[in-house]
Amino acid sequence: MRTHLLHIVSLHRIGAALSGLFILFLLTGDATAQNTPGSGTPAGMQGVGVEEQLGALVPLDLVFRDARGDEVALGTLLDSGRPAILNFVYHDCPMLCSVLLDSFTDTMKRMEWTPGREYDVLTVSFSAIETPDLAARQKEKYTSKLGRDGAGDGWHFLTGEDEAIQKLAASTGFQFKWVESRKEFAHPSLLIFLSPEGRITRYLHGLYFEPADVRKALVEASNGTVGSAVDQILMYCFQYDPTANSYVLHATNLMKVGALLTMLLIGLGLWLLRRRERLGRASSAPSHVTV
Repeated sequence: MRTHLLHIVSLHRIGAALSGLFILFLLTGDATAQNTPGSGTPAGMQGVGVEEQLGALVPLDLVFRDARGDEVALGTLLDSGRPAILNFVYHDCPMLCSVLLDSFTDTMKRMEWTPGREYDVLTVSFSAIETPDLAARQKEKYTSKLGRDGAGDGWHFLTGEDEAIQKLAASTGFQFKWVESRKEFAHPSLLIFLSPEGRITRYLHGLYFEPADVRKALVEASNGTVGSAVDQILMYCFQYDPTANSYVLHATNLMKVGALLTMLLIGLGLWLLRRRERLGRASSAPSHVTV
Protein backbone atom coordinates (compact mmCIF):
# COMPACT_ATOMS: atom_id res chain seq x y z
CA MET A 1 0.00 0.00 0.00
CA ARG A 2 2.81 2.42 0.92
CA THR A 3 4.56 1.75 -2.40
CA HIS A 4 1.29 2.38 -4.24
CA LEU A 5 0.80 5.73 -2.47
CA LEU A 6 4.36 6.81 -3.23
CA HIS A 7 3.78 5.91 -6.85
CA ILE A 8 0.64 8.09 -6.94
CA VAL A 9 2.47 11.03 -5.32
CA SER A 10 5.32 10.70 -7.82
CA LEU A 11 2.88 10.72 -10.72
CA HIS A 12 1.18 13.82 -9.28
CA ARG A 13 4.50 15.69 -9.04
CA ILE A 14 5.50 14.66 -12.57
CA GLY A 15 2.11 15.81 -13.86
CA ALA A 16 2.48 19.19 -12.13
CA ALA A 17 5.94 19.66 -13.61
CA LEU A 18 4.73 18.76 -17.10
CA SER A 19 1.82 21.19 -16.73
CA GLY A 20 4.24 23.98 -15.83
CA LEU A 21 6.42 23.19 -18.84
CA PHE A 22 3.35 23.15 -21.09
CA ILE A 23 2.28 26.58 -19.85
CA LEU A 24 5.80 27.88 -20.48
CA PHE A 25 5.62 26.45 -23.99
CA LEU A 26 2.33 28.22 -24.59
CA LEU A 27 3.82 31.50 -23.41
CA THR A 28 6.67 31.27 -25.87
CA GLY A 29 4.80 29.38 -28.61
CA ASP A 30 6.07 29.78 -32.13
CA ALA A 31 8.09 32.79 -31.00
CA THR A 32 10.91 30.47 -29.93
CA ALA A 33 11.67 29.72 -33.55
CA GLN A 34 13.45 33.02 -34.09
CA ASN A 35 15.17 35.50 -31.81
CA THR A 36 15.79 39.16 -32.29
CA PRO A 37 19.49 39.72 -33.08
CA GLY A 38 21.42 40.67 -29.98
CA SER A 39 18.57 39.76 -27.65
CA GLY A 40 17.83 36.64 -25.62
CA THR A 41 14.10 37.31 -25.77
CA PRO A 42 12.05 35.45 -28.39
CA ALA A 43 10.89 37.79 -31.15
CA GLY A 44 7.21 37.18 -30.41
CA MET A 45 7.71 38.08 -26.76
CA GLN A 46 9.38 41.44 -27.30
CA GLY A 47 7.55 44.08 -25.28
CA VAL A 48 5.91 41.54 -22.96
CA GLY A 49 6.76 41.55 -19.27
CA VAL A 50 6.74 43.78 -16.21
CA GLU A 51 8.67 46.94 -15.43
CA GLU A 52 8.00 47.38 -11.74
CA GLN A 53 6.77 50.83 -10.71
CA LEU A 54 7.10 50.56 -6.94
CA GLY A 55 5.87 53.71 -5.21
CA ALA A 56 3.89 54.94 -8.22
CA LEU A 57 0.22 55.85 -7.97
CA VAL A 58 -2.31 54.22 -10.28
CA PRO A 59 -4.65 56.74 -11.98
CA LEU A 60 -7.62 56.88 -9.63
CA ASP A 61 -9.82 58.68 -12.17
CA LEU A 62 -9.80 55.79 -14.66
CA VAL A 63 -13.31 54.46 -15.26
CA PHE A 64 -14.17 50.79 -15.78
CA ARG A 65 -17.38 48.76 -15.72
CA ASP A 66 -18.12 46.36 -12.89
CA ALA A 67 -19.84 42.97 -13.20
CA ARG A 68 -23.25 44.70 -13.17
CA GLY A 69 -22.23 46.92 -16.07
CA ASP A 70 -22.10 50.08 -13.95
CA GLU A 71 -19.33 52.61 -14.52
CA VAL A 72 -16.99 52.90 -11.55
CA ALA A 73 -13.77 54.85 -10.99
CA LEU A 74 -10.75 53.13 -9.50
CA GLY A 75 -10.66 55.72 -6.73
CA THR A 76 -14.15 54.68 -5.66
CA LEU A 77 -13.06 51.06 -5.32
CA LEU A 78 -10.06 52.07 -3.23
CA ASP A 79 -11.80 54.44 -0.82
CA SER A 80 -12.56 51.67 1.69
CA GLY A 81 -9.29 52.26 3.54
CA ARG A 82 -8.22 48.68 2.81
CA PRO A 83 -5.21 47.55 0.76
CA ALA A 84 -5.98 45.97 -2.60
CA ILE A 85 -4.61 43.28 -4.89
CA LEU A 86 -4.68 44.07 -8.61
CA ASN A 87 -4.38 41.32 -11.20
CA PHE A 88 -4.67 41.54 -14.98
CA VAL A 89 -6.38 38.73 -16.91
CA TYR A 90 -8.47 38.18 -19.98
CA HIS A 91 -11.28 35.70 -19.62
CA ASP A 92 -10.99 34.09 -23.07
CA CYS A 93 -7.38 33.14 -22.29
CA PRO A 94 -6.91 29.48 -23.30
CA MET A 95 -5.03 28.49 -20.13
CA LEU A 96 -2.76 30.89 -18.24
CA CYS A 97 -5.39 33.26 -16.82
CA SER A 98 -7.64 30.46 -15.59
CA VAL A 99 -4.64 28.82 -13.90
CA LEU A 100 -3.82 32.15 -12.24
CA LEU A 101 -7.39 32.71 -11.03
CA ASP A 102 -7.73 29.12 -9.83
CA SER A 103 -4.47 29.23 -7.89
CA PHE A 104 -5.12 32.70 -6.51
CA THR A 105 -8.58 31.62 -5.33
CA ASP A 106 -7.00 28.61 -3.63
CA THR A 107 -4.48 30.92 -1.94
CA MET A 108 -7.29 33.12 -0.61
CA LYS A 109 -9.16 30.05 0.66
CA ARG A 110 -6.09 29.14 2.71
CA MET A 111 -6.00 32.61 4.28
CA GLU A 112 -8.04 33.73 7.28
CA TRP A 113 -8.75 37.09 5.67
CA THR A 114 -11.59 37.70 3.23
CA PRO A 115 -12.00 40.16 0.33
CA GLY A 116 -14.26 42.99 1.40
CA ARG A 117 -13.11 42.79 5.03
CA GLU A 118 -9.34 43.00 5.34
CA TYR A 119 -8.54 43.73 1.68
CA ASP A 120 -10.04 44.14 -1.80
CA VAL A 121 -9.27 42.49 -5.13
CA LEU A 122 -9.40 44.18 -8.55
CA THR A 123 -9.42 41.65 -11.39
CA VAL A 124 -9.14 43.73 -14.56
CA SER A 125 -9.58 42.35 -18.07
CA PHE A 126 -7.01 43.79 -20.46
CA SER A 127 -9.08 42.73 -23.49
CA ALA A 128 -11.24 45.69 -24.48
CA ILE A 129 -13.77 43.46 -26.29
CA GLU A 130 -14.73 41.55 -23.14
CA THR A 131 -18.07 42.51 -21.59
CA PRO A 132 -19.50 42.91 -18.09
CA ASP A 133 -21.66 39.82 -18.71
CA LEU A 134 -18.54 37.71 -19.15
CA ALA A 135 -16.97 39.32 -16.07
CA ALA A 136 -20.15 38.58 -14.08
CA ARG A 137 -19.99 34.89 -14.97
CA GLN A 138 -16.35 34.77 -13.93
CA LYS A 139 -17.12 36.56 -10.69
CA GLU A 140 -19.88 34.09 -9.86
CA LYS A 141 -17.58 31.17 -10.65
CA TYR A 142 -14.66 32.27 -8.52
CA THR A 143 -16.51 33.79 -5.57
CA SER A 144 -18.51 30.55 -5.36
CA LYS A 145 -15.26 28.60 -5.42
CA LEU A 146 -13.85 30.84 -2.69
CA GLY A 147 -16.95 30.20 -0.58
CA ARG A 148 -16.72 33.21 1.75
CA ASP A 149 -19.74 35.26 2.73
CA GLY A 150 -19.43 38.84 1.51
CA ALA A 151 -16.42 38.15 -0.72
CA GLY A 152 -18.32 39.43 -3.75
CA ASP A 153 -18.47 42.89 -2.16
CA GLY A 154 -14.68 43.11 -2.16
CA TRP A 155 -13.71 41.15 -5.27
CA HIS A 156 -14.35 43.33 -8.32
CA PHE A 157 -14.24 41.96 -11.87
CA LEU A 158 -13.74 44.91 -14.20
CA THR A 159 -13.86 45.48 -17.95
CA GLY A 160 -13.18 48.71 -19.78
CA GLU A 161 -12.28 50.68 -22.85
CA ASP A 162 -8.87 50.21 -24.42
CA GLU A 163 -7.66 53.68 -23.37
CA ALA A 164 -8.37 53.04 -19.67
CA ILE A 165 -6.80 49.58 -19.87
CA GLN A 166 -3.65 50.90 -21.51
CA LYS A 167 -3.26 53.71 -18.97
CA LEU A 168 -3.68 51.37 -16.00
CA ALA A 169 -1.29 48.82 -17.49
CA ALA A 170 1.30 51.52 -18.21
CA SER A 171 1.07 52.90 -14.68
CA THR A 172 1.86 49.47 -13.23
CA GLY A 173 4.46 48.44 -15.82
CA PHE A 174 2.29 45.55 -17.05
CA GLN A 175 3.21 44.87 -20.69
CA PHE A 176 1.12 42.66 -22.96
CA LYS A 177 0.40 42.35 -26.65
CA TRP A 178 -1.78 40.54 -29.15
CA VAL A 179 -0.07 37.71 -31.03
CA GLU A 180 -1.85 37.47 -34.36
CA SER A 181 -0.36 34.10 -35.33
CA ARG A 182 -1.87 32.49 -32.22
CA LYS A 183 -4.97 34.69 -31.98
CA GLU A 184 -4.31 35.34 -28.29
CA PHE A 185 -2.53 37.72 -25.93
CA ALA A 186 1.00 37.24 -24.66
CA HIS A 187 1.24 38.55 -21.11
CA PRO A 188 2.93 38.04 -17.74
CA SER A 189 1.28 36.57 -14.64
CA LEU A 190 1.49 38.34 -11.29
CA LEU A 191 -0.24 40.07 -8.37
CA ILE A 192 0.19 43.81 -7.76
CA PHE A 193 -0.41 45.18 -4.26
CA LEU A 194 -1.85 48.64 -3.75
CA SER A 195 -2.09 50.83 -0.67
CA PRO A 196 -5.50 52.34 0.18
CA GLU A 197 -4.28 55.49 -1.60
CA GLY A 198 -3.59 53.52 -4.80
CA ARG A 199 0.20 53.42 -4.44
CA ILE A 200 2.02 50.34 -5.73
CA THR A 201 3.79 48.66 -2.81
CA ARG A 202 4.72 45.16 -4.01
CA TYR A 203 4.72 42.74 -6.96
CA LEU A 204 4.49 38.95 -6.59
CA HIS A 205 5.28 37.17 -9.85
CA GLY A 206 4.18 33.74 -11.02
CA LEU A 207 1.13 31.51 -11.05
CA TYR A 208 1.17 30.18 -7.50
CA PHE A 209 1.37 32.27 -4.33
CA GLU A 210 1.99 31.28 -0.74
CA PRO A 211 -0.70 32.60 1.65
CA ALA A 212 2.02 33.81 4.02
CA ASP A 213 3.58 35.94 1.28
CA VAL A 214 0.23 37.42 0.25
CA ARG A 215 -0.58 38.22 3.88
CA LYS A 216 2.79 39.93 4.42
CA ALA A 217 2.36 41.94 1.22
CA LEU A 218 -1.08 43.08 2.37
CA VAL A 219 0.28 44.13 5.78
CA GLU A 220 3.02 46.02 3.96
CA ALA A 221 0.50 47.69 1.61
CA SER A 222 -1.71 48.73 4.52
CA ASN A 223 1.26 50.32 6.33
CA GLY A 224 0.40 48.30 9.41
CA THR A 225 -3.31 49.10 9.59
CA VAL A 226 -4.21 45.52 8.65
CA GLY A 227 -2.98 42.58 10.71
CA SER A 228 -2.15 41.79 14.31
CA ALA A 229 0.83 42.73 16.48
CA VAL A 230 2.39 39.41 15.45
CA ASP A 231 2.08 40.48 11.79
CA GLN A 232 3.96 43.68 12.58
CA ILE A 233 6.78 41.70 14.23
CA LEU A 234 6.92 39.33 11.27
CA MET A 235 7.15 42.24 8.84
CA TYR A 236 10.12 43.51 10.84
CA CYS A 237 11.81 40.10 10.74
CA PHE A 238 10.98 39.33 7.10
CA GLN A 239 11.90 41.37 4.05
CA TYR A 240 10.97 40.86 0.42
CA ASP A 241 13.68 39.23 -1.69
CA PRO A 242 13.07 39.85 -5.42
CA THR A 243 15.41 37.03 -6.42
CA ALA A 244 13.32 34.58 -4.39
CA ASN A 245 10.01 36.32 -5.21
CA SER A 246 9.14 35.83 -1.56
CA TYR A 247 9.60 37.24 1.93
CA VAL A 248 12.70 35.90 3.65
CA LEU A 249 14.16 36.24 7.12
CA HIS A 250 16.23 39.36 7.68
CA ALA A 251 19.11 38.20 9.88
CA THR A 252 19.98 41.57 11.48
CA ASN A 253 16.41 42.40 12.41
CA LEU A 254 15.83 38.86 13.64
CA MET A 255 18.84 39.17 15.96
CA LYS A 256 17.51 42.50 17.25
CA VAL A 257 14.14 40.94 18.05
CA GLY A 258 15.88 37.95 19.64
CA ALA A 259 18.02 40.24 21.81
CA LEU A 260 14.95 42.21 22.89
CA LEU A 261 13.07 39.04 23.82
CA THR A 262 16.11 37.77 25.73
CA MET A 263 16.30 41.02 27.73
CA LEU A 264 12.59 40.83 28.49
CA LEU A 265 12.90 37.22 29.67
CA ILE A 266 15.91 38.06 31.86
CA GLY A 267 14.04 41.02 33.34
CA LEU A 268 10.99 38.86 34.02
CA GLY A 269 13.16 36.20 35.65
CA LEU A 270 14.85 38.74 37.94
CA TRP A 271 11.49 40.22 38.90
CA LEU A 272 10.13 36.76 39.79
CA LEU A 273 13.24 35.96 41.88
CA ARG A 274 12.98 39.24 43.83
CA ARG A 275 9.27 38.73 44.39
CA ARG A 276 9.93 35.20 45.65
CA GLU A 277 12.61 36.50 48.03
CA ARG A 278 10.27 39.16 49.43
CA LEU A 279 7.51 36.62 49.96
CA GLY A 280 10.01 34.27 51.63
CA ARG A 281 11.21 37.00 54.04
CA ALA A 282 7.64 37.97 54.84
CA SER A 283 6.64 34.39 55.66
CA SER A 284 9.75 33.77 57.85
CA ALA A 285 9.45 37.00 59.87
CA PRO A 286 8.31 36.42 63.56
CA SER A 287 4.74 37.31 64.23
CA HIS A 288 3.86 39.50 67.26
CA VAL A 289 0.89 38.48 69.35
CA THR A 290 -0.52 41.02 71.79
CA VAL A 291 -2.16 39.60 74.94
